[in-house]
Amino acid sequence: MRTSRRDLFKLGALAAASTVLPAIANASPTASTAIERAQRPLKILILGGTGFTGPFQVQYALARGHQVTLFNRGKRPSPEWPGEVEQLHGDRNTGDLSALAGRKWDVCIDNPTSLPFWVRDAGQVLKDNVGHYLFISTISVYADGSKAGIAEDAPLAPYRGADAMAETRESLMADIANLYGPLKALSEAEARRQFGPRTTIVRPGYIVGPRDDTDRFTYWPHRIAQGGEVLVPGDGRDPVQIIDGRDLGEWMIRLAEAGTTGTFNACGPDYALSTDAMVHGCHAVTGGPVAFTHVPADFLEEQQVGLPIWVSRTHATYGGYGAVDNTRAIAAGLTFRPLATTVEDLLAWFRSLPPERQAKLEAGISREREAELLKAWKARTA
Repeated sequence: MRTSRRDLFKLGALAAASTVLPAIANASPTASTAIERAQRPLKILILGGTGFTGPFQVQYALARGHQVTLFNRGKRPSPEWPGEVEQLHGDRNTGDLSALAGRKWDVCIDNPTSLPFWVRDAGQVLKDNVGHYLFISTISVYADGSKAGIAEDAPLAPYRGADAMAETRESLMADIANLYGPLKALSEAEARRQFGPRTTIVRPGYIVGPRDDTDRFTYWPHRIAQGGEVLVPGDGRDPVQIIDGRDLGEWMIRLAEAGTTGTFNACGPDYALSTDAMVHGCHAVTGGPVAFTHVPADFLEEQQVGLPIWVSRTHATYGGYGAVDNTRAIAAGLTFRPLATTVEDLLAWFRSLPPERQAKLEAGISREREAELLKAWKARTA
C-alpha cells in the first residue's frame, strides 16, 4: 500500500462530513464538564452536521447557548438532540437549497464541501443572509507538501482540468488523487468570492478521536492494546500531527463567537509529536506487554506497505505533512486535549461498536502481514 494523496487525506476530509456513527457517552466535554454560556447567543447554520465533526460542533454550540439549524439531505437521523436542533433538508448536489431561502443566520459553518459549485450555490442563497461564513478545508490544498513548516500563505495546488464548476462528486471520486486538493483550494477561493472578508478558512490535517470510522489513528491504540511485537514505521523520529475532532469542532464555534476571520492550519498538537511519542503515548493508556520494532521507510516502500497517520519526513511529496505550521491557529485560540484523553475516549467508543465492526479495521495492516514484514526485515538485517 503506497502512500498517496488519496491515502493521506481523502478519507479523513470526506469522512468528516459523511460518517454516520453512534454517539458515545462523554464524547464531548459537554457531557461531563460545565460549559460557560457565550456572552451573546448566535443563530448558527451548519451545512452537514451529522457526520464526524458536525455533532461536536452542535453539542458545544448548544452548551454555549446558541441556536442551531442543520441543513442536509435528511438521510441521517440526529438522535442526540431531539427537539433541540432545527433540521432543514435539501440537496446541494442537485442545487436544492430552497429550504435556506429567505432565512437569516449570524453564522454558517460549511463542513462537507469539496466541490466549488456547492460553495457558489450556497453563496448565492446565503451571502446576504449570513454574517460570517466558516469553511472546513484541508492541508491537501498546498502545492508542495514535501517540506516541514508549511504556513497558510504557501502556494496552493493548481487545478488542471477544463472547468472546476463542472466537476461533480463522481468526477472527484474517480480522480481524487489529482482533484481533491485543487478543488478544495478553488472552493476556498469561491468562498471568499461569495462572502468576502466575512470568510474563515480552516485547514485540518488528520482528524481523529471518537466517531472516526476511517480507523487510521484507531489502528494504533487498537493494535497496541493487543500486545506483542508491534511494527513501528521509520526510526521513530518522524513528526506526526493529529487533531481530536472535538477540539476542531469546538474551536470552530469559538471562532464564530469571536467573529474571527482569516485562514488557519488546524493541526495539532501544540508540541512536536514523534511517531515514537505517539505509540508510547497509546501504550501508556492501553498497558500490557508490547515490544516496538522499527522498520525503515525504504524497506516499507519496497514492500509497498504504508502505515496510517505516519509519513516519512523524507517523503518526496508529503514529507512536511507531519510538521505543518499551526502557530496562527494556536494564536487564534485553538487548544488540544491530551493525547491520552483522545486515546482513552477513542477506545471506549470503538469498543462500543458491534463486534463485527471491531473485527475489521478500515486502515492499517493485518497481524499476519505485520508478522511477515517483521520476519522479512529481520532476515534482511541478520
